[in-house]
Amino acid sequence: MKNWSEKIKAYALKNAIEHEGRAVEGSVISSLFHEGLNKEDVKKIISEVKKTISEVNKLKIEEQEKEFSKLERLTDKRKEREGLPPLPGAKKGKVIMRFAPSPSGPLHVGHAYTGSFSYIYVQKYGGTFYIRIEDTNPENIYKPAYKMIQEEAKWLFENKVKVLIQSERIPIYYKYAERLIKTGNAYVCVCESEKFKELITSKKTCPCRKSSIKENQEKWKKMLSKTGNSFKEGEAVLRFKSDVKHKNPAMRDFPLARINETSHPLQGKKYRVWPLMNLAVSADDIELKMTHIIRAKEHRDNAERQKLIFKALKKKFSWTAFLGRLHFKDFHLSSTRMRKSIEAGEFKAWDDPRLPTIAALKKKYKPESFWKFSEQVGLSEVDKIMEKKEYFRLLDEFNK
Repeated sequence: MKNWSEKIKAYALKNAIEHEGRAVEGSVISSLFHEGLNKEDVKKIISEVKKTISEVNKLKIEEQEKEFSKLERLTDKRKEREGLPPLPGAKKGKVIMRFAPSPSGPLHVGHAYTGSFSYIYVQKYGGTFYIRIEDTNPENIYKPAYKMIQEEAKWLFENKVKVLIQSERIPIYYKYAERLIKTGNAYVCVCESEKFKELITSKKTCPCRKSSIKENQEKWKKMLSKTGNSFKEGEAVLRFKSDVKHKNPAMRDFPLARINETSHPLQGKKYRVWPLMNLAVSADDIELKMTHIIRAKEHRDNAERQKLIFKALKKKFSWTAFLGRLHFKDFHLSSTRMRKSIEAGEFKAWDDPRLPTIAALKKKYKPESFWKFSEQVGLSEVDKIMEKKEYFRLLDEFNK
C-alpha cells in the first residue's frame, strides 16, 4: 500500500477550507477513494486520518490556506461532488427504500443520521419511503415509542413516509415460512439448543434436517397450535436449511421463527410463533419491492442470510450499502439508558433539551439540518467518532 500521508493532509486541508475551517472524516475518506484507496486499506490509515483532521482543525483558516497551497497539487481538480453519490440502478420515480427502527424508545440523532440517507435518495429520484417499525420481539418494546416514532419520523421526513408495523403483518410472515418449508428450504428443529450449537459448530447436520416436507409442515402446525399437544416455548425452532459447512458459522442453518408466549404490547396473546428478523425483513423487502437498502454495517451477516432467503424464493436481492456507526464521545444513544435516567429524575422527559432525541431537538432545528449533516459526513462504512460540541456546531451551521 502506498504512503497516503501527504494525500490525507492535502484533502483534510481542502475539506476544512471548503467548510469554514472544519474537516470531516467521511468527506476526506471519500476523496481518498477517488484517489484509488481500497476499502480493505481504510483500517490501515484511519488512525492517521483522524490525527491529521484533528491537527488541521486546530489551525486558523489562514494557516490552513497557507498549508494547502503547498499541497494543492496533490488533490483532484474536479469540482467537489455536491450531495450523495448516484444511486446505482435507480429509475426515476421507482426507488423504494426503508428505515426500520425498533420501538425500544423514540428516535434519536443516530436514527436521524441513518434514516436521512434513504430519505434523501427517495426525494432525489422519486418513489416511496417506508418507516417500518420492527416489533416482532415482544420482550424489547417500550409501548409509548410507537406513537413517538411515527410523529418524529413524519416531522423528520416531512410527512413523506408510509408507516408499517411488523406485528400487524404476522400472517404475511407465516405465508413466507410455509413457502420455505414447502420448497424444502426450511425445517422445524426440535434439538436442544446446546446440542444444536455443538453440531453446527462442528459443521455437522442436525438430525431434524432429514424430516420430509410433510413432516415439517405438521411440526409447523404444531408450533402454531394453542392446543395441549402443541410444542412448548423453547421446544421447536423453524430454521433455514443452508450449508452447514459454510465458513461463517452465522450462515449455518440460522433460525427463522420461534415460539414466544410473552404478551405483545399491541397483539397481546394473539400469536405464539414470532418471526425472527431475517424472515420478517426478507418477507417485507420482497412484498414491498424494496429496490435499495442502506443499513448499518453490523447487519452485514443479516444481509447475507437474507440474500440466501431471496435466492431460495427466486427473488432478486435489493442493492445494499453498509453504513459505519456514528460514535459520540460525550453522550449516549441507548434508549434503555435514557429511559432509566428519565425514570430516575435526571431528565424531565424524552423532550428534555439535554437529551439527543428528536423529540428534544425538533424544538430548535429544522429537519433539513439532519439531512445536510448526513450528506456532509458521507455514505461510508468507516465508523465516525465525533464530540457533542462538533455535532451541534455542524447542526447549527446547517440550520441557518
